[in-house]
Amino acid sequence: MTLSNIVRRAAAVALGLATPLGAQAQESDAALASKLSNPVASLTSVPFQLNHDCCFGPDEGARQTLNIQPVIPFAVSDDWNLIVRTIIPVIHQERTSANNGEATGLGDVTQSFFFSPSSSGGLTWAVGPVLLYPTGSSDFSARKWGAGPSALVLKQNKGWTYGVLANHIWSVAGDEDRNDVDLTFVQPFMSWTSPRATTVGINTEATYNWRTRSWTAPVNLTVSQLYKFGSQRVSLGGGVKIYAARDGSGPAWGARVTTTLLFPR
Repeated sequence: MTLSNIVRRAAAVALGLATPLGAQAQESDAALASKLSNPVASLTSVPFQLNHDCCFGPDEGARQTLNIQPVIPFAVSDDWNLIVRTIIPVIHQERTSANNGEATGLGDVTQSFFFSPSSSGGLTWAVGPVLLYPTGSSDFSARKWGAGPSALVLKQNKGWTYGVLANHIWSVAGDEDRNDVDLTFVQPFMSWTSPRATTVGINTEATYNWRTRSWTAPVNLTVSQLYKFGSQRVSLGGGVKIYAARDGSGPAWGARVTTTLLFPR
């Protein structure tokens, strides 16, 4: 038995309920872990992604964002799937700018509707609309309704996943006293999933603001492991982020912790 296996088994005993996946379950659960790297996989999941971003402006303020991100696939026909991805942010921040103190509240919700062929010959692609809902509190909302196109293309082979997701949102209605929304989001990503359902990944979540002509681009390095809690499969992970570009007095670095509940068919 290797040292890593001994450590995993000791952690399982300490937790009582959590057990790393054993040899008999490796193949099927490695496939599930690989599906988590595919944003439009036919797999219902509920990720909880906690982000800590640090060092805004001269006061080195901080922000914590909990993104609740349910992913629900639907078979709309024998040939097409619809994957609905929703991002619900809950935010706490302090001293992120000279005019901001401490605040907590809900951010604006983003929802994407991806139409993807159920069989794509090895190359997965999806297109559809993305919508922005002004659900946030006054400190965290653009106060604008938004809409635009979204697209994704990826390839998976021998545990590797690589591709890119992109969308653009324009404001279409809302508070006329607020600035219009005109944002392009581009997320290239690459990951590798081992036979023991461990996934190591890197991605860039780059946003270009056409109003300010500036990029915000954190580079994320992550690792996650698929576990069983009783009969419930859960992916636990974490990582660090470094901002390759930031808009104005944006953050310099950050960290991320993820908990994803899986509901395979």
